Amino acid sequence: MAAAATLDGFASTLRRYVPGSDVGLALGVVLLLSILILPLPPFFIDVGLSLSITASILVLMVALFLSKPLDFTSFPTLLLLTTLLRLALEIATTRLVLSHGQDGPTAAGHVVAAFGGFLMGGDVVIGFIIFAILLVVNFMVVTKGSGRIAEVAARFTLDAIPGKQMAIDAELSSGAIDDKVARRRRKELEEESAFFGAMDGAGKFVRGDAVAGLIITAINIVGGLAIGIVQHGMPFNEAVTTYTRLTIGDGLVSQIPALLVSVAAGIVVTKGGVEGSADAALVAQLGGSAKPLALASGAATVLALMPGLPMLPFLGLAGLSGGAAWLRHKHPTTDANPLPAPTTAGLPAEPPITEALRMDMVRIELGFGLLALASSGATRLTDQVKSLRRTIAAEMGFVLPPVRIQDNMQLGADSYAIRIKEIEAARGEIRPTRLLAMDPRGNLPDLPGERTQEPAFGLPALWIEPTQKEEALFRGCTVVDPASVLTTHLTELVKENMAELLSFAETQKLLEDLPKEQQKLIADLVPSQISMGGVQRVLQALLAERVSIRDLPTILEGVQEACAGSLRAIPAIVAHVRTRLARQISDQNTGAGGYVPLVTLSPEWETAFSEALVGPPDDRQLALTPARLTEFMAAFRRVFEAAVAAGDAPVLLTSGAIRFHVRAIVERIRPATPVLAQAEIFPRARIRTVGTL
Repeated sequence: MAAAATLDGFASTLRRYVPGSDVGLALGVVLLLSILILPLPPFFIDVGLSLSITASILVLMVALFLSKPLDFTSFPTLLLLTTLLRLALEIATTRLVLSHGQDGPTAAGHVVAAFGGFLMGGDVVIGFIIFAILLVVNFMVVTKGSGRIAEVAARFTLDAIPGKQMAIDAELSSGAIDDKVARRRRKELEEESAFFGAMDGAGKFVRGDAVAGLIITAINIVGGLAIGIVQHGMPFNEAVTTYTRLTIGDGLVSQIPALLVSVAAGIVVTKGGVEGSADAALVAQLGGSAKPLALASGAATVLALMPGLPMLPFLGLAGLSGGAAWLRHKHPTTDANPLPAPTTAGLPAEPPITEALRMDMVRIELGFGLLALASSGATRLTDQVKSLRRTIAAEMGFVLPPVRIQDNMQLGADSYAIRIKEIEAARGEIRPTRLLAMDPRGNLPDLPGERTQEPAFGLPALWIEPTQKEEALFRGCTVVDPASVLTTHLTELVKENMAELLSFAETQKLLEDLPKEQQKLIADLVPSQISMGGVQRVLQALLAERVSIRDLPTILEGVQEACAGSLRAIPAIVAHVRTRLARQISDQNTGAGGYVPLVTLSPEWETAFSEALVGPPDDRQLALTPARLTEFMAAFRRVFEAAVAAGDAPVLLTSGAIRFHVRAIVERIRPATPVLAQAEIFPRARIRTVGTL
């Protein structure tokens, strides 16, 4: 056991030093830097040059089979490391060439000797010409073109980021994608900008490597001749043959890997938006249609018949192209033509008729002057809408449907419209370059600016310049940015229409999302005691009076109790549920003073409402005379205006039998005023009577 534990510990320690680990990479970089200083024997030079050639081939193959450029995000770092490896090896071989060149062709290792002998064909001039051609191809063609493409790609990628970010935010706000997809797309944008920016700089490494190779080669030739002739007394011809052969061999063995890596860089940056590996893309796009292949076959046939040109190669290519064209004609691909085929009428295909039936539950339409609110600034409209959806879900237990934001050229430049189920619910104007200042006391702020009304509550306000913000705050005003003004207006409209926005599907989803331990309650309740539509109507009735449905288990328990007590009418079930939510309702209506301010209904009005109820017990209706109704409304306004002037936000307290009918009247006068039954006041809640109606 002890031996096994020792072996496991040794293996875990060893894994830290293998390639791919953090310590292994650090040791590799340190080793590269040490080659620049420490002399290496020819054997290690051969190992390093073999590694450089193999690594460059591997990089080229990976680039060829990439699906998209972002799959090789480590390429700029790899480009730097391979360049550093080649430079370190060039310096090491230079040291061996200058110090041991007189020892023979293998003075700098067998790899350099092989390149200097085999590829040069034993002729120094031929080797120098090949080296010069490789240097020109790498430096002037491949590296320069790749660098230019990387530079342009980086610039256009950075310029396109704001538009792509706006598109992601718009899709997230409209509900087309969720937060997880939005985060993934934003991460891809960041990686794309960082990758092409890094590629723009990494291209300079390859270019510098080519220049350094040329300079090192010149130094080796001049220095080698000087050392061979002066120090070792070698004849000029022998010194030229020896040192030039070693130098050119060293240059070739470094420039070939550099050319392979440069080609890999060119393939990566030129890939662009092409999906799939390079071989699949080339075959699909070059051989995707029969016509180009047939024309190429015809051209090759004509060239084969021309006098002086070799017939066999051109006829072979003509036969291959013709055969491929015939096969493609017999078996056409569905995506041979990248452009969509026109319809018989020359017009795009008509979208399905069901697209016209879809409606946006909530939509914000912006004039062209307000479009910047959705795409720029520290308080973007899209971010505030996302925050609003989270806030409503946390406070009310209601998941607001996706809010679509779009432009509407029929609106004024600074105008906006909010639509609920395609019907305009509100309209307003905001100034995108100014701030809205309001006096909390309800007066017009004493500041220079454009007079207006706050769109959500109709309060007098001013549009002021951003430079006046500090002065407005010093005078006690509330200062709001344009996006927040629109979001506040949207919030009030949503709260007024939550009951209408709670659909059958959303109700079903709310029940399905309850914890597993609550599913037994739902199974016992729906549909044996009440239908899903009945649950929806109960929740809608609560939301209509701005009662949170977040405590859904308590609400369902209340519904079950009401149904078990033979209550079937929705108002009666809602009344019982509200008593179960007494603690929540009382807390919701507790004011800043720590108590619930009450306006009680006088016994006279209690009797009047009770006597005006007619019909069966399950469906009683209020039949109050118009004169008495007008009298009640006037008294209600008088009492509540006095209470509000005193600084309270009171609720109207009635008996349970008439609460529903009194609420129906109050809703038309002051929709935000709560009407509570006596049983809905939590026993331990602090209350204070501030008036009697």
